[in-house]
Amino acid sequence: MRLARTRRTLIAALFALLALLTPTTAHAATVVGGHLPARHAPGETVTLPVRDALAALTVADESRDGYSRDKFKHWTDADKDSCNTRAEVLLAEAVNAPEVGAKCALTGGIWYSPYDDQYFNNASKLDVDHLVPLAEAWDSGASAWTPKEREAYANDLDDPRALIAVSAASNRSKADKDPTDWLPPYTPYWCDYVTDWVADKTRYQLSIDPAEQAALAERLAACPDRPITVTLAR
Repeated sequence: MRLARTRRTLIAALFALLALLTPTTAHAATVVGGHLPARHAPGETVTLPVRDALAALTVADESRDGYSRDKFKHWTDADKDSCNTRAEVLLAEAVNAPEVGAKCALTGGIWYSPYDDQYFNNASKLDVDHLVPLAEAWDSGASAWTPKEREAYANDLDDPRALIAVSAASNRSKADKDPTDWLPPYTPYWCDYVTDWVADKTRYQLSIDPAEQAALAERLAACPDRPITVTLAR
């Protein structure tokens, strides 16, 4: 793995390590036997091996009926600092920080795209990807959410796995595909990708379809069964 791309991965790993070292509180639960607690609430934190997390996800057929990207209000400016969600991700993930101008215009800076193992020095060459695409979220349960819940999903800055800056070319190759049909071109990133996919689906209690389950299980069988720590959004 190249060190320049590991900031987000290190943050997630540190959260997992801290969760394992810190005694369980009323707001945290260590999952045993691959099952989430019978009762949980948004804000509860769970830790479990990724393969157990996959086994705990609901398996169901998916439907895209009624989907429109416009049903997920995205790239909002929640803190009113002129930097929208896309810009906030670019600022957080820059290997070398860009200069921030009027209306959050970014100049300079260097970014690493883990999907295809490339560096970029121009923010316009990057997309900010929803790791689990909006259409996939809709298929997997978000169709039943309120508009505000979908907006929160589309602008999730609280979990570093939810949104990721990658090359525009790799993101557009991915489109709205799940791991059944698409994995990053850079194969050393596959384990991180599918592990984060399971973490995101766990965070939002999204379902997986049978083909997706099989693809994830096959890929994770070749990966370390590392623990993931997830703060539940639902």
